[in-house]
Amino acid sequence: MKIAIGCDPNAQEAKEELIRFIKEKNYGEVTDFGSTDPIYANTAIKVAEAIASKKYDRGILICGTGIGMSIAANKVKGVYAALLSDVYSAQRARLSNDANVACMGAFTSGSKNREMMTEAFLSNEFVPGCSSQPKVEAFVRYDSKR
Repeated sequence: MKIAIGCDPNAQEAKEELIRFIKEKNYGEVTDFGSTDPIYANTAIKVAEAIASKKYDRGILICGTGIGMSIAANKVKGVYAALLSDVYSAQRARLSNDANVACMGAFTSGSKNREMMTEAFLSNEFVPGCSSQPKVEAFVRYDSKR
């Protein structure tokens, strides 16, 4: 799996911890899209475009709360960014919603929680034919028209 990761300057340490965690767990190849741009939307869009282009399989974005990154990433067609708050939301982001970008807060979640959310996000897959498929198809269909 190819994973794109980025953050704003507030989340540099959190991003570095997750990169180490992903490598230790052998979840795939990680590319760091940076953390020095104070305009978090620039980093979010770079990561989102990498996901939309299919050069990367999954993305992870971190800022203070994850909210801004989520909003910015979702502006890119073909990107379905989910703001994660706990392990269950990380699992459901993949299993029920086929999200391809995880957004997290460096100030709103601890490092162990971010690791567990990352693990859930990277180790789960969308289940074709599940009860959520018509819902996912509806937003993908809308997204394809913009």
